[in-house]
Amino acid sequence: MSQISAKDVKELRDTTGVGMMECKKALEETGGDMQKAIEYLRKKGAAMAAKRADREASEGAVCILMSDDQKQGVILELNCETDFVARGEVFTGFANELATLALANNCESREDLLGINLGEAYGNETVEEALKSMTGKVGEKLELKRMAQLTAEAGVLESYIHPGSQLGALISVDTDKPEETKSLARDLAMQVAAASPIVVGRDGVPSELIEKEKEIYRQQALAEGKKEEFVDKIVMGRLNKYYQEVVLTEQTFIKDQNARVSGVLDDFMKKNQAQVKVKAFVRYQLGA
Repeated sequence: MSQISAKDVKELRDTTGVGMMECKKALEETGGDMQKAIEYLRKKGAAMAAKRADREASEGAVCILMSDDQKQGVILELNCETDFVARGEVFTGFANELATLALANNCESREDLLGINLGEAYGNETVEEALKSMTGKVGEKLELKRMAQLTAEAGVLESYIHPGSQLGALISVDTDKPEETKSLARDLAMQVAAASPIVVGRDGVPSELIEKEKEIYRQQALAEGKKEEFVDKIVMGRLNKYYQEVVLTEQTFIKDQNARVSGVLDDFMKKNQAQVKVKAFVRYQLGA
């Protein structure tokens, strides 16, 4: 067997990111052939991924990337097993690489992204393949849990990532004055992250969810001994409170407890002689 030099081991480590001992072993197993050693480690990574498939990947990060003109953006959640790995440069770099790839290839879903080739830096693997290889690199199961894209053809996108990268929001706002609206849009992204609405307006709440809530409130009122003739009024009152929790425009504004989001939007439009309408938002919280 040919002598494996420290220089070759370091080169393989720099190329793959795998530990020194694993790189030395790979070179020994492949007779010092660099390309075969890389392939060996890739296969080993896939084997490790298979072994760790039943492990729970509950840590990780939420990553957001927007185009320079703020007309297109992606948000994704990448998971791993421990917070230690989630905070490491290898993991965060890979998450950012996935976001960059998703934006560049106009991916609209996790499934779209999984099939994209990562290029030479990742051995010309698809994202799906690279997730397995990266398992070998970091020693933990990696999982791309979800991904979404938003656009703002007639307005502006804004985002908010909470420190620690475990909570993030991306929001699309239609407006005829995008520059003036950027600050408001960022406040709204923070609102989405902090208050976790599920829809923009009341008409977006699914009818089956409304009926379910109404039935719960009805049974609660009856269990409390309320008279039948008052139950419908009680149900509607509690339903309005529910809307104030889950509908963005009806929530209390996080920067002014005396204002509703709808009122903030109205005031902004009057002050700036602008048209503003929240088009859509996506909120990811790690593990939620």
